[in-house]
Amino acid sequence: MRIISGTHKGRRLMAPSTLPVRPTTDRAKESLFNIIQNRYYFEEKNMLDLYSGTGNIAYEFASRGCDKILAVDNNYNCINYIEETANNLGFNITTIKSDCLRYLKNCKQEFDFIFADPPYDYDSYQELKNLIFDNKLVKKGGLLIIEHDKGTQFEGDNLELRKYGTLQFSIFSF
Repeated sequence: MRIISGTHKGRRLMAPSTLPVRPTTDRAKESLFNIIQNRYYFEEKNMLDLYSGTGNIAYEFASRGCDKILAVDNNYNCINYIEETANNLGFNITTIKSDCLRYLKNCKQEFDFIFADPPYDYDSYQELKNLIFDNKLVKKGGLLIIEHDKGTQFEGDNLELRKYGTLQFSIFSF
């Protein structure tokens, strides 16, 4: 895994093989960030990374200038890896060890960007989306991006679907 652009462009990161994760591929991540970067500035923005895993997406947002990032994952080892890596890179990433749905039910903060990458066998995609929409967690002008496999479909206004091999990004604009 590598950071594609920004202050740490080209930096390779090696997550422990024992983490129960499936990081977003560099190719898909680069394509996604090309879309985002052509529409948004990252400076003075905040971001929520749900099902953070290795923190791959959070590092990319941080490297591009996103000011405040919150990474949520229910795995203790993932949270420790994100904290250690963020400290080593000088990124302002706060971590929370929690079930993401439980976190969303109690969240009162709004974010410019929310990225969610649950496991592909996840059965609560719609609940995830609905919690974010119903609790109004994305600021006006912000984005919700959900990474999923081709078997998951969303509907809604301001929805853009991007496909990269077997993975897809559903991008909701607010």
